[in-house]
Amino acid sequence: MKEIRLDEKWTFRRGVLDSIGMLKTDPGIIVDLPHDGMIGTKVSKDAAAKYDSGYFTGDICNYSKNVFIPEEWKDDCVMLQFDGAMMHTSVDVNGCKVGEHHYGYAPFVIDITDTVTFGEANRITINLNTGTQPSSRWYTGSGLFRGLQLVHGPRVHIVPDGVYVYTKEIADDIAFLQAQIDVENKTLQNRLVEVTCSLVKEGKSEAAAVSKQVIQVNPGKSETAHMSVMLKNPELWSIDDPNLYTVHAAAKVLGTFRTHFTADEVTTEDEQTALFGVRTITADAVRGLCINGKTEKLKGGCVHHDNGLLGAVSLYETEARKILKLKEVGFNAIRTAHNPPSAALVEACDRLGMYIFNEAFDAWGMSKRAGDYSQYFVSEWEKDLTAFVRRDRIHPSVIIWSTGNEIPERGGLNNGYTLATKLADTIHSLDMSRPVSNGICSFWSGLDDKMSKDMDQSQNAKEEADSTLWERYTEPFTNGLDIVGYNYMEDLYERDHEMFPDRVILGSENFPQEIGFRWPMVEALPYVIGDFTWTAWDYIGEAGIGKALYVDSDDPLADAKPWHIMPDSTSPYPWRLANDADFDITGRMLPQGAYRSVVWGSEKTFLFSLHPDRFGKIEKMSLWGFPGVVSDWNYEGYEGKDVQLVVFSGADEVELVCNGKTIDRKAVVKDGKLPNSVRFDTVYTPGKVEAISYKDGREVSRAALVTSGKPAKLVLTPEPCVTNGDGHELVYVDITITDADGLLVTDAAIELKAEVSGEGYLAGFGSGNPVTEEDYTDDKAVSYRGHAQAIIRCRKGAWEITLTVSAEGLAPITITSHGDGSFDC
Repeated sequence: MKEIRLDEKWTFRRGVLDSIGMLKTDPGIIVDLPHDGMIGTKVSKDAAAKYDSGYFTGDICNYSKNVFIPEEWKDDCVMLQFDGAMMHTSVDVNGCKVGEHHYGYAPFVIDITDTVTFGEANRITINLNTGTQPSSRWYTGSGLFRGLQLVHGPRVHIVPDGVYVYTKEIADDIAFLQAQIDVENKTLQNRLVEVTCSLVKEGKSEAAAVSKQVIQVNPGKSETAHMSVMLKNPELWSIDDPNLYTVHAAAKVLGTFRTHFTADEVTTEDEQTALFGVRTITADAVRGLCINGKTEKLKGGCVHHDNGLLGAVSLYETEARKILKLKEVGFNAIRTAHNPPSAALVEACDRLGMYIFNEAFDAWGMSKRAGDYSQYFVSEWEKDLTAFVRRDRIHPSVIIWSTGNEIPERGGLNNGYTLATKLADTIHSLDMSRPVSNGICSFWSGLDDKMSKDMDQSQNAKEEADSTLWERYTEPFTNGLDIVGYNYMEDLYERDHEMFPDRVILGSENFPQEIGFRWPMVEALPYVIGDFTWTAWDYIGEAGIGKALYVDSDDPLADAKPWHIMPDSTSPYPWRLANDADFDITGRMLPQGAYRSVVWGSEKTFLFSLHPDRFGKIEKMSLWGFPGVVSDWNYEGYEGKDVQLVVFSGADEVELVCNGKTIDRKAVVKDGKLPNSVRFDTVYTPGKVEAISYKDGREVSRAALVTSGKPAKLVLTPEPCVTNGDGHELVYVDITITDADGLLVTDAAIELKAEVSGEGYLAGFGSGNPVTEEDYTDDKAVSYRGHAQAIIRCRKGAWEITLTVSAEGLAPITITSHGDGSFDC
């Protein structure tokens, strides 16, 4: 079927649009999709979801657009294809309701053939509701945040997301593939259809392999064409060489079959394409996870769906940027926590080489929040899970499915054991080529009153070492799982291997600060296939789940456990971000990411400091926190005061040099809670402080912190961007505050103003500050640690766009993008 993007020029309004009269009384505003209707709303300390949503309140909104449906489509099927819509979606055509959908993250299709008027403009209105709060444990965004397509094609057509190809075996330079093409018949006759599947290597024009099959499809039914495809000399997909093929599927109607075949005088044909990569997956307790026959350890990061300053908007450019940055640190896998990702993210992983641990649900029938998906799970899980798997099962980057995260039914409540098996069996029936998992946690919840009476109810509390209750009560829940996900339970790996020697274990979610002493164990145990940190990229909501506090010995928090530093007690308004990641929401690597890269083998040296105010104080960290070190040597007024510097290095020794004078030289700590680090206590002296790493007595690398002068200049640094005119491109511009000599002023917090002219608009403006009331859609923002970011979205057909940034007392600066990757400053 032919796909037409419907992303341009929708009218966006607040509230429910339930009558044509409202079109005149409320003119709304014009927006382009994808669009997040929540990110531009005001936050409130009285928000019902509180820190869960980053103090955003949720709302009801609607989108309307007049879409012309040509007369020549009158014999076609016409559909609306959503990649997701947040949430409780109701769709009207010309004032008539044509469908609804509740789960905000699952793709869905609504057939509007019988409602549209051909040869005329048809009003499409989409109402969405995120007003029932709290509806999630994190920021969801709202609206048509993944865009919308109009799909049309003949009455006998390939079903949307109906193309599936997988690799059965690779041997003797031949990839033995299996193809399944789903064809639907909306006519009143039995139809014989010739289905063809061909593979074309990206960048080539000739088919590398072709197969075809004739099938019968009866009226109102769908049938699957099963084909074996042999691809000679295949170029395999891997994270290092993400070779891709385009699958071209065609369904040609040959004629009608009643008691014999009657050929059609005029044939109709439908087509559909999809990306595909040749690769194999196996997982067992002896060889671990093997991709194309090679053992892989997953260096994973959990990521939520939002894109920082853009809110929940998902575009290929922003997802690809994220994946590239994660790869630079050493990540080779992401977990789509805890919901189906956007198609744009999956494509980015296909093209750039990143494994996906692809997750379906955060809740089943037992709720985690009052307004969450649990209200609809019983009636809709199979539909939503099926749509999710059918969309993503052809993509090579997807290597593991997850049926859920920390599901309350894991201990058998609410018929959880049989439900878990049903979900796993459903996926296996749709995709026989990949393993299925589930992220299972300890019993801080999930047991009845009698069993939980003496349990630690703190979130993700550890199981008692001398108890096997967790193993006994979760074993029936794991029925049907090929890989068992362990959330924050690394201490059980070896014991559980003795109990379940054939079990494949995945660290599906783990505390970020522990990677240094956990990763060697992951590498050493063949039945443990990887580790996923919470999280790789910062996000809105669960505000302040990651933080480090520094208190005096007489402070009430001095004896507090990590659970007393959770958001409910230490993240008051206006905390917004989780603050627990390797990258901030603008894509700047944080100390946590620097440390992880060293653990994973980087030879770089990373130097950070703790503010002198924190010297000698007690460090109290949440379990998702990281030491509060910063890349800063600007401590005016603290000259001569004690200060601590922290170095991350994989070398043997580190020398600390201040203004050319050696302060100390120490061995790098290789054990304990933070291996590959070393701390130096000294006094603050403005100038330049350096850390030099040595291995076998030779310098490996070095890093420095330099004291800057006062803010003197604004510097704009655009990231490369080539515009193709489709209205989906973004220009990311890093804004830095420097002194007169061009040094970053690392403590600069200056109010900035941004202005965009030309064929684009300001889509996001702000910083990585986790505590803020700023509106990311506004033209004002305050720099954080000397940085801010502007994101410009190009209009369709855009070419030249100009950004001007100004600040009081500093000269404004302008940059122009020409759409071909070049910029004028």
